[in-house]
Amino acid sequence: MLRLYAEKRVNLVRLFAARLRSTAEAEDLVQDLYLKVQAMGEVDAREGGSALLFRMAQNLMLDRLRSGARASARDEGWRRLQGATVGGEQIADAPAADDVVAARQRLAALMAALETLPPREARAFTLHKLEGLSHAETAIAMGVSRSSVEKHISAALKTLIAKLP
Repeated sequence: MLRLYAEKRVNLVRLFAARLRSTAEAEDLVQDLYLKVQAMGEVDAREGGSALLFRMAQNLMLDRLRSGARASARDEGWRRLQGATVGGEQIADAPAADDVVAARQRLAALMAALETLPPREARAFTLHKLEGLSHAETAIAMGVSRSSVEKHISAALKTLIAKLP
């Protein structure tokens, strides 16, 4: 079978190059075919050997094309999830690294300033602004009136704004 492969190698490269439109891809597939033929060992290929060789080559090419199509679909799906398309160009949907660092620094400063607030103001601010409770829900959680919650949050905001850059 190796002898038959050596005889047909040029034809196989030409066939693959025409179908794949790439000589480099064709050479890769012919090399893969060589490895398969070599792994078969000695096979009597007098009758139907060429058909077997070309069928093996065809199957390798189809496997390569299917694999490429799956990879392309997977990559396209990943790109759609990771970003947005603007004017036909793919752009990243994530913030810039320096913006992420700046936001983390602002959050750390806010949390440090929050610790300096009186306990009731800090609790009202945390429940409403950080945990997302409404004024009424915060009032129930703290056991105070809604008006008191509004005053505590207002005082906390004034203090935090004054302390943060």
